[in-house]
Amino acid sequence: MNSLIVGIQILIAVSVWMVWVLRFDNIVKEFEHFGYPTWFRSLVGALKISLAALLIAGIWFPPLVFYSAVSMAILMVGAQFTHLRVKNPVTKFIPSFVLLTLSLVVAYSHLGQN
Repeated sequence: MNSLIVGIQILIAVSVWMVWVLRFDNIVKEFEHFGYPTWFRSLVGALKISLAALLIAGIWFPPLVFYSAVSMAILMVGAQFTHLRVKNPVTKFIPSFVLLTLSLVVAYSHLGQN
């Protein structure tokens, strides 16, 4: 089970890195579509990348994982509400829903280990 959770932590972190670093031009377009200011996009990006790094660091220092995963889940709930607010098609909800679910699985697996 532990190696599965570590794999999920890595999957979340790599997914965030791919979207917020490799596909940043798409993020810029999405946040413009959402009507959010540049400072908010930068804040969300910094939070997600930091939390992704903490999930990776949590492989060696597990006390970091629970709060990082819960925080990532909260950001993904925000993404879900944003997609709902701008009336995006259901397909746009899927990536953040998957990351929300995976973050909750990771958080649950570390519940009470802090």
